[in-house]
Amino acid sequence: MSSDVATGKYFKSDLAGKYRRTTSEAAARVPRETVAADLASIEERGYVVIENLLSEQELESIRAAAAPLLKEVGRNDFEGTRTQRVYAVLAKTRGLDRLVDHPRILALLDEIFQPNYLLSQLQIINILPGESEQALHTDDSFYPVPRPRPPLGAATVWALDDFTETNGATAIVPGSHRWGDDRQPMREEARPAVMPAGSVIFYPGTFWHGGGANRSTSDRLAVTCQYCEPWVRTQENYFLGTPLPVVKEVSEDIRRMLGYSIHPPFIGMVNGMHPKRLLEDI
Repeated sequence: MSSDVATGKYFKSDLAGKYRRTTSEAAARVPRETVAADLASIEERGYVVIENLLSEQELESIRAAAAPLLKEVGRNDFEGTRTQRVYAVLAKTRGLDRLVDHPRILALLDEIFQPNYLLSQLQIINILPGESEQALHTDDSFYPVPRPRPPLGAATVWALDDFTETNGATAIVPGSHRWGDDRQPMREEARPAVMPAGSVIFYPGTFWHGGGANRSTSDRLAVTCQYCEPWVRTQENYFLGTPLPVVKEVSEDIRRMLGYSIHPPFIGMVNGMHPKRLLEDI
């Protein structure tokens, strides 16, 4: 065994030849003081709310893309029997890509996760009037690693409508990202993440939250993008759910997060080669 292998250097190297490890150029342009302030909020409270990140024009475009996809309601109490959910969104529209690869979000993910982190799930969620509150939960609890621990996932919830105390604003439990397995929140510890349309809340996968009850007379439309470390399994199977022509259409940042990347030294290879080689003849 060579000394490089023995010392672990081999397994920390980027062995890809033609397609080397890449980072987001757009995320790199986000001011460092902005990223530091967002991270400080996450560390202290478990989340950060960034208001008015989308323009009214962007909101109108995203709503128009989401509207024709809203059909079926959830199949159980957790999904919500009066909540419309859309999965496999990337295969159905390009209209929400801006939310997946927004530079402000990627800049945070670059700091939290190892290189070539993945998109774990993209979902449109429309809470209809009369929906009850969702059970409080954490998004990466299905990874069987004891808490307290660093997050293995992270999530955004984008408000496409105003989030209010009565229309189903996401319920959050400040500080819960630090808790161990011996503690679960009481409902009275949660409070609504009130924010105007065009805003986003970002939190790690260890943070307790849940959909709120919609006691209003209007829908509450949102999109959640969830991400994970490059070495854990994603919630959505994008290799089966995203046709190769769609993979060619999306941005380089999204393509990388769909798994068309290598986590050093070779996790994610196809026939011993970089997965982006599958796209060369399309």
